[in-house]
Amino acid sequence: MSRILIVEDEQSIAELERDYLEINGYEVDIETSGERGLERALTIEYDLVILDLMLPIMDGFEICRRIRSVKDIPIVMVSAKKEDIDKIRGLGLGADDYMIKPFSPSELVARVKAHLARYERLMGRRETRNDEVRIRGLMIDKTARRVFVNEREVMFTTKEFDLLTHLAMNPNRVYSKEQLFDLLWGMDAMGEIATVTVHIRKLREKVEQDPSNPQYIETIWGAGYRFRI
Repeated sequence: MSRILIVEDEQSIAELERDYLEINGYEVDIETSGERGLERALTIEYDLVILDLMLPIMDGFEICRRIRSVKDIPIVMVSAKKEDIDKIRGLGLGADDYMIKPFSPSELVARVKAHLARYERLMGRRETRNDEVRIRGLMIDKTARRVFVNEREVMFTTKEFDLLTHLAMNPNRVYSKEQLFDLLWGMDAMGEIATVTVHIRKLREKVEQDPSNPQYIETIWGAGYRFRI
């Protein structure tokens, strides 16, 4: 089932689009903030993004540019702005389509189907593509269990890889040492909670430019650790 992200600040429009897409067999998430929409688009594996142009905090142009810099997925930009210059700019930044509001939900579904089909033909069968997480200079290939930092491959143990992947796939969420130990080692595992601290230190040594001033894995004093994007 293809997964679609709708970034649209008008909740009623977003819900209508979602309903039509879900009826046609798609899994759909909605985000009403441009900044949060970008965060989700970069950290979660979506097959297509429907992106409104006029959004709070960050507009659709900037979101489109930043998604396209790291991901090759269909982006359908929607807007009430009819000026050719906006359409040209959106397509120039990497959008695959530009739809002018108001449009019928059935037309949106038809265009989504067409773009997904085209990308499938271009990229080959989805099952053959590796599942990747990309955050700034960090790339985690979950399928091959490989990690690249600024395009340089770095070796990780099994637990280090699992810990890094879990944190990176759940950004901005704070995990206590106890939660991470239970998640990665299991409640019945033999060991000490301190092993989490050791593994966090090793991760920082491998992915951070300056481990003493981490840009990815933050310590939230008295609470635990958080992966920052």
